[in-house]
Amino acid sequence: MKVLVIGAGNMGLTYAEGMAKSSMLNRKNLMIFDKSAEILTSLSSIDHFDVYDRIEDCLPEADVVFIAVKPYHCEGLFEEIKSHVNDQQIFVSLMAGITIKKIQDGLGVKKVVRSMPNLPAQVGKGVTSYTEAREVSRVELLMIRNLLDTTGESIKVKNENFIDASTGISGSGPAYVFYFMQSMLEAALKMGFSQHDSKILVSQTFEGAVELFNQSDLSPNTWMERVASKGGTTRAALDSMEDNNVKELIKDAAYAAFDRAVELGKEEA
Repeated sequence: MKVLVIGAGNMGLTYAEGMAKSSMLNRKNLMIFDKSAEILTSLSSIDHFDVYDRIEDCLPEADVVFIAVKPYHCEGLFEEIKSHVNDQQIFVSLMAGITIKKIQDGLGVKKVVRSMPNLPAQVGKGVTSYTEAREVSRVELLMIRNLLDTTGESIKVKNENFIDASTGISGSGPAYVFYFMQSMLEAALKMGFSQHDSKILVSQTFEGAVELFNQSDLSPNTWMERVASKGGTTRAALDSMEDNNVKELIKDAAYAAFDRAVELGKEEA
């Protein structure tokens, strides 16, 4: 099996490096393509995979092709590479909002897997939701899942509606966490903590809370009740959030991302 990653931006390079570190592929079986001179220069020092700047030199050799370009670049890319694809290749899209049909029609292929990764894939803690066209076999899909799992975990969803929905939860979700972290950092600094101590207080609090959640079957609500006592400091904070409708605002934000993912799909239809 030979794998090609088209696009060496953050997500494309993350998947290329994740697959390179796995036992599934070796350097001869992993290729990455990009046209940016700056990116190609930075890739020249990495020996995990073969780097290409001409699509005709790598695409015909690939069995699996990851497309990791910005969604608004897809039509131009499809026009550029269509003459070099074949109907046995499997295309795995990392592009938000671009439907399976759009890729099939744009490239004249049938075997397409649409996925939604997220940024923590860069540190091996990503989660990728994915779904497939009916022409992708179970064996092929298992192979793709194993490749996706090289950057964390993956979950198979029933249809593309759930890809758009996962965009609002896991795809955009790290930004929500960073938003909350930034607010807590600013509060810590305002209270007089140093930048260094503020970072430790906030980052360890998040990491510890997530670990508690992962190592138990308790719900977030139950954990909140364990931390908060009647009339105490945590209850004062939670009451403030409830009074300011923070929970509903977070839900609204997730739906805004979901709705935008759906809009992107319609714009590209």
